[in-house]
Amino acid sequence: RGASGQHGLGGYRRPGPPLSVKSLKETLAEQIPKKQAQWKQMKTDHGHKLIDTVTLDQCLGGARSVKCMVWETSLLDAQEGIRFRGYTIPELQEKLPTFSGIVADEPMPEGLLWLLLTGEIPSKAQVDLVTADLASRAKLPAHVEPLIRSFPKDMHSMTQLSIAVLALQTESIFAKKYHEGAPKSQYWEFVYEDSMNLLARLPEVAALIYRCKFHDGKLGATDPALDYSANFNRMLGFDNKSFDELMRLYISIHSDHEGGNASAHATHLVGSTLSDPYLSLSGGLNALAGPLHGLANQEVLGWIIDLQQTFKSRGLDVNKDTIKDFAWETLKSGKVIPGYGHAVLRKTDPRYTCQREFALKHLPDDELFKIVETIYQVVPDVLLEHGKTKNPFPNVDSHSGVLLQHYGFTEHEYYTVLFGVGRAFGVLSQLFWDRALGLPLERPKSVTPEWIMDFYQKNPDGLKP
Repeated sequence: RGASGQHGLGGYRRPGPPLSVKSLKETLAEQIPKKQAQWKQMKTDHGHKLIDTVTLDQCLGGARSVKCMVWETSLLDAQEGIRFRGYTIPELQEKLPTFSGIVADEPMPEGLLWLLLTGEIPSKAQVDLVTADLASRAKLPAHVEPLIRSFPKDMHSMTQLSIAVLALQTESIFAKKYHEGAPKSQYWEFVYEDSMNLLARLPEVAALIYRCKFHDGKLGATDPALDYSANFNRMLGFDNKSFDELMRLYISIHSDHEGGNASAHATHLVGSTLSDPYLSLSGGLNALAGPLHGLANQEVLGWIIDLQQTFKSRGLDVNKDTIKDFAWETLKSGKVIPGYGHAVLRKTDPRYTCQREFALKHLPDDELFKIVETIYQVVPDVLLEHGKTKNPFPNVDSHSGVLLQHYGFTEHEYYTVLFGVGRAFGVLSQLFWDRALGLPLERPKSVTPEWIMDFYQKNPDGLKP
């Protein structure tokens, strides 16, 4: 428990910034009318113009690359990787404020939240304002902790997280105001309040799940002088400044990856029905829990540890030749090499690169990191020779588990929960703009196989441009 006698950050107040600094909410309130006017003009000028075409392969293949969503907060380029509001990850590491004030340290998620919502790089004073605001909102409703403590030990961590987020929904301001008949022009304000409350409470929820499922159920004490990420670590039971830096980086790089990925799209889709942020995020977390999405990070670490144990049992050294042989052994057995390839990217994921640089700085002699580094030098060429992947390069999942393992965070099943805490920053930022801009209910058109066959009988060459 913290010094206030309460779990988490509730009741704490960090020293505030100067009164002349506008709050995040005030900044957004100024931006909304301008943004609404821009969208209205864009729709008037270009609403009838073609933006994309769709092939049957795309229709059958998960709507891959179909341009049918607008996403404010980030854009993913196949060659360049992710940009958050136009900034690359290295640019964010250079420009966003750090907790220590040292530029070489990692950016604070509170600063990234300001950027995702406003499109502006915040000052340290503005970031401190967000940290203090989140701390003031962090106290959980009375029923949530007993609920989490009642979960069976064998319930998956992501199932627990989704249920706990739904349990927080009793506090939804948006749901309450909607049923009271609030006008649409005010929706943004209530979604903002819900989203900030939800982000503020996620660390304690996630820490309770971790401590109850894997340890003694006791949360570590928080410190009002620390930021969001460091206090999350303290509640989890970790007190290590280097690990605090990793948590800042981890939350930031997992926050957003444009709108088409499953967790982002699911959150947006549920939110388009005017479900509140709690219901919407829970939907996104359920998507994140899938093996083809966020659950992949624990599968990657499992494969690396299996490799390590296999080598030890066979008396093999870790080098390029032995890794190459093991990679081919994996592929020829009909399995995939987890952590390599991406639905969009066609180069090394910059989220992988920044984690690699973190490892080179903080844990260059770590045994598992050396394995990951050797895999990185060998596997892309093996996959290219194998010829069954469009992108033979590592993605974000290929590295994150090894970093967590280094700091003693060994519960692989839980890793996707950390991903979920980070992803909330991005999807809730977009959900805010969904409501501020009045985006409609999402309702794409589906067709039956019979409709498709009939269409091509009548149009053998498909639609003509």
